[in-house]
Amino acid sequence: MIYSDKVMDHFANPRNVGTLPDADGVGKVGNPVCGDMMSFYIKVKDDKLADIKFQTFGCGAAIAVSSMVSEMAMGKTLAEAMAITNENVAEELGGLPKNKMHCSNLGADALHKAIEDYGRKSAPVAAGGPAAPTAAEHDDHDEECACPYCDGPVEGLEDVCACNHCEIELVECPSCGDYTNKAGETCVSCGAKTPA
Repeated sequence: MIYSDKVMDHFANPRNVGTLPDADGVGKVGNPVCGDMMSFYIKVKDDKLADIKFQTFGCGAAIAVSSMVSEMAMGKTLAEAMAITNENVAEELGGLPKNKMHCSNLGADALHKAIEDYGRKSAPVAAGGPAAPTAAEHDDHDEECACPYCDGPVEGLEDVCACNHCEIELVECPSCGDYTNKAGETCVSCGAKTPA
């Protein structure tokens, strides 16, 4: 498998890695087949992406794609960022091997989900209505039993559960109340340290 110099550069020197604890929007996607998982965190100012961070668990192509998507979207309006496609990402990277093209889908999808999350959170406030409840305000995860990595259904006991699709063991984050990987060190939603 031959990668372009640009892919190798973004893999070896990824841009915008990390989390934004006060993110305006968070988007998470995963592919249970290959195991790639991406989380994008955005800050919005004047309808533009003022800051973007990402965390990716996956292959070199997945990391390069996340890095490239973050660079392509930085400073763009929300509409411009929503127009970024997997083809745009692959083209900017100088191409991806056919069996890695799904990574470019994941990167664009994670960004789009973060923007959609921002839209859901800001729309009620902008319209003068009550703000949408945060995950921590929900008393019952039954309303939103979706894996934070692949959006698959979650089943299990109250303290520990597992995703039916990607089979990751999940626990509730004590800081934000969202599900996160039991084996992870930090929550995928808020970046807080998770219990051991």
